[in-house]
Amino acid sequence: MCPDLFAAAADAAISDAAPLAERLRPRSLSEIVGQQHLVGEQGSLRAMARAARLPSLILWGPAGSGKTTLARLVAADRSDRFVPLSAVTANVADIRKVTAAATDALGQRQQRTIVFLDEIHRFTRTQQDALLPSVESGLISLIGATTESPWATIVGPLLSRCTVLRLEPLSADDLGVLMERAAMLAGVEISDEAIRLLRTTSDGDGRKLLTTLEVAIAIGESRGDDRVSLDDARGGLGAGDLRYGTGAHYDSASAFIKWMRHSDPMQALAWMNHMLDGGEDPRFVARRMVIFASEDIGHADPRALLVADAAARAVESVGMPEARYNLAHAAGYLARAAKSRGVVDDIAASGDVERRPPPEMEESGP
Repeated sequence: MCPDLFAAAADAAISDAAPLAERLRPRSLSEIVGQQHLVGEQGSLRAMARAARLPSLILWGPAGSGKTTLARLVAADRSDRFVPLSAVTANVADIRKVTAAATDALGQRQQRTIVFLDEIHRFTRTQQDALLPSVESGLISLIGATTESPWATIVGPLLSRCTVLRLEPLSADDLGVLMERAAMLAGVEISDEAIRLLRTTSDGDGRKLLTTLEVAIAIGESRGDDRVSLDDARGGLGAGDLRYGTGAHYDSASAFIKWMRHSDPMQALAWMNHMLDGGEDPRFVARRMVIFASEDIGHADPRALLVADAAARAVESVGMPEARYNLAHAAGYLARAAKSRGVVDDIAASGDVERRPPPEMEESGP
């Protein structure tokens, strides 16, 4: 057997053993689930992908929304070189090697280079500045992927040379399509109860959905069943309170909010812990507090929004289990804070206000 056949056999074995999310990765823009404002027939990203030179892009969106997949598919439709880097491991020396190779490819073969930089928000200012000359000159087309606001994490000169494209969390319908594809590929059936639980707990994250579903399928197969039950889906979510299902998700979130609204920090923390112990996504808990800080506290304590936002950022940077301290800190503060519905009332009242041009500004003297 020749080396090429060995390599082909190895690739096939790796493909068969790849995670479900990888095996279901779309092979063209038309197979993308969700993000139709970008990849639909009139989508902005689809139009940019057809340009003679791909402009530099920042793909901004939550985890599991398809940033890496989009970058790879855009590159696959072009004759450009595709160089993937991770901001977690790459350094300035790596950037210099990439730009040198891009210069050679352009000079020798007239081939342009696309550099995909995952988690670009983790790059320091110095590292981002090292990218700037190549992006500015057009030597490389940069595609940066980030879950953080580009305006807060990317230096102005680099950001001004990129087009920011916002990706949205996958909708319930989008997640349903992913489950249908996964069920067909795996040759299983998914119960309606399991579908509802997986949709709810995935929180718009397609990768999380497929990872959880893969474990659930394995649990079912271990007992010789080709049907994913509600208990299988709960098992796929991992350790925790197995009674924490779809109904408990909404009931617990409601109780958490109501006890903060009633200024009882101990009850609020009890329900928050119940959600986290049951497998709830800590980002969901953090988002509920950010909303609460303006909806139920607002102008009565403007610092509440800062505390809630800081907790949400800590969840992303610290992760569980330590982020529980940050969430508890915020929940306790919000529960104890003065309450006001002023922001909600202002929004409602503004609907009846007749819009007028602003008053003329008085010219100041010399």
